[in-house]
Amino acid sequence: MTPRYIRNPQDGQRNVLLRGMHQARNHTNRLIASSPARLTILVFAVGIAFFTTLLSLPIASRTGEPTPLADAMFTAVSAFCVTGLTTVSTAGHWTFFGQLVMIIAVFVGGLGIMTLASLLSMAVSRKLGVRGKLMAQQAMSQTASSKLGEVGSLLRVVITTAVTIQFVVALWLTVRFWIRGEDFAHGLWHGTFYAVSAFNNAGFTAHIDDLANFSHDLWILFPLMIAVFTGALGFPVIFVLLRHHFHARKWNLHTKLTVTTALILVVVGWVIWGGIEWNNKATIGDLPVGDKIVYALFASIMTRSGGMALVNQTDLHPATMVVTDALMFVGGGSASTAGGIKLTTLAILFLAILAEARGTEHVHVFGRRLPEAALRIAIAVTALAASIITLGIILILFAKPDAPLEHVVLESISAFATVGLSTNLSAELPDFGKYVLCGLMFTGRLGTVTFATALTLRQRRQLYQLPEERPIIG
Repeated sequence: MTPRYIRNPQDGQRNVLLRGMHQARNHTNRLIASSPARLTILVFAVGIAFFTTLLSLPIASRTGEPTPLADAMFTAVSAFCVTGLTTVSTAGHWTFFGQLVMIIAVFVGGLGIMTLASLLSMAVSRKLGVRGKLMAQQAMSQTASSKLGEVGSLLRVVITTAVTIQFVVALWLTVRFWIRGEDFAHGLWHGTFYAVSAFNNAGFTAHIDDLANFSHDLWILFPLMIAVFTGALGFPVIFVLLRHHFHARKWNLHTKLTVTTALILVVVGWVIWGGIEWNNKATIGDLPVGDKIVYALFASIMTRSGGMALVNQTDLHPATMVVTDALMFVGGGSASTAGGIKLTTLAILFLAILAEARGTEHVHVFGRRLPEAALRIAIAVTALAASIITLGIILILFAKPDAPLEHVVLESISAFATVGLSTNLSAELPDFGKYVLCGLMFTGRLGTVTFATALTLRQRRQLYQLPEERPIIG
């Protein structure tokens, strides 16, 4: 008698699941290649809607009542876009559930922007042909072409790197909070919260008095500064540093530009911020010299995207506010958790100005010649960012005409550059003003990345040239 084989129902379910995963992966790859900007916007819009819903639940509020939509949405956008601006107190308004939702949104948002930026770069490489692919591969610091074309490998590298760095910082801070007298549960929560917030350049704080109790604790301040600085460098730079360490000769051009510009801005911001505020009794004027130096360094690093502060922004000298605005506008590195126009954009613009002043035809740096397309994209990204911020300032002044202009400018740039420094204007705005800031945060988080990618993907070889004529400039 011929034996009959009975098919296991679980095998059929497993095959259906595998086919579904395979189809989803193919669909994602097609979407990345055909419309990366649409994918980016769709993912972040869905994420914001999801976290807004969670933060609107009564369980998320200490009052036990649903949080108003404007405040819940503002917090969700600020968290998912890793900004740090708030309309309600993080420690005073949100329960543990609400704070947990916020920090998960920060983690997913920060990881998402690095991953999506990497995927966008991969999409660029596929669109530009062999030569463009090699250039994009160098820009993304990938030494193996196979990883550049494999979504799974790229995601694993990004996720592993980000999680490892945040875990180390969280472990250090947990021990420090425990030594300072917090019980293990609170120390673990606060250590994790601040580690995720700092590395992702979010700027949220989990204590009712923010960092006031830790303003002289270097064992907390320095890990926060290191986490913020590292997160602001970007995954491509972190990848190179992990692979080649401090052998600068082995770094690619993107890493050299990013690290050099970041260090220069930290030092310049440190000196200028400290010099202006040195005798300001409302900020650091009455502090010992050592504390003044630490406060200035902390402000210089946090101003570019970290968003944490040891002094009240409304007490700053007007000149310091202008410096803060400029540093926030620049932001951090490409494919990082930081916002702004990016460090390489500033570097390219400065090098172009320097080349023009010297009368040289091409822009050279670190033994390499920058393509003209890079300069055009840098100019376009900067102009777009300035235009969006200007529009935001106008709309916020329309919503709250009595608001001080310097406060509106700082809040608008802070939102667009996803920094999180605030003069408390966000909490004072009507709902329309809050939605304007939401738009600035969303646009600032995704706008420059997708816009630069779209410009790169639109590059095409022109088979003819028109006659050249130079207009009068200046």
